[in-house]
Amino acid sequence: MSINKQKISIEHKYRGSINFPDTTEAKDIFFRTKQAYANHEKMSVNLVFSKTKLAKLKKYQKGSAQKELENLEFYIELGKILDFNTADAQKLKTSIELINDTAHTSFNITKRLTLINKKQKSKADKNYLFWDIENFSSISSIFNDVIEPYNIQDKHIFMAANPDSLYLKRAEWEANLYDYGKTLNSFHFIKCEHGKNVADDILLEEFQNAKLTNTNVFILTFDRELKERFTEVTHKSNNLYIIGK
Repeated sequence: MSINKQKISIEHKYRGSINFPDTTEAKDIFFRTKQAYANHEKMSVNLVFSKTKLAKLKKYQKGSAQKELENLEFYIELGKILDFNTADAQKLKTSIELINDTAHTSFNITKRLTLINKKQKSKADKNYLFWDIENFSSISSIFNDVIEPYNIQDKHIFMAANPDSLYLKRAEWEANLYDYGKTLNSFHFIKCEHGKNVADDILLEEFQNAKLTNTNVFILTFDRELKERFTEVTHKSNNLYIIGK
């Protein structure tokens, strides 16, 4: 989530603009990188992290190193604009994702969100999330790509899980939610009964009972049938988003 856009000028020549990530280090990285480039110094990931920090990033990081990844992506984007090599930063980014087990789950949800019930989104003054956590449990991705950018309130988040998944995964889910100061009970969390598609039925029922209008509705599931069922019952004033493949 960017906080502002900064113009980049080198020797009084405009080179482009870049969005700043919402990290405390972004401004320092920007000016260090710009100065090093203007002085024809060697460009490297050392402009982003100290040697001590680089050593720490070789191990698992609490919170999946999301801020560090944002800073790396910011530096890589600067490289694209100023046309300098960022191979070392891209290699480090891949390494961090693998170490923190986010390479297969943190797949830029924002780019996969698809508006499915109309061609153009309409004005909406609320945001709701209906989340099948047992089938879509990449918690850091969901917070960073959906919940935080769209400022979705806890009371507007509905989650469901069947008993078997809850038994096996609850400790893991709670540990990941802890990084965001949350627990399952922070939201509308429903423990379902045994049976096929019970979690899906519960989420759809909660959605219908909410009687939402003029709302951005995010459906986090890979279940094709559930996507279709949500589409059928949503009010025409809502913007219905699903995760595309």
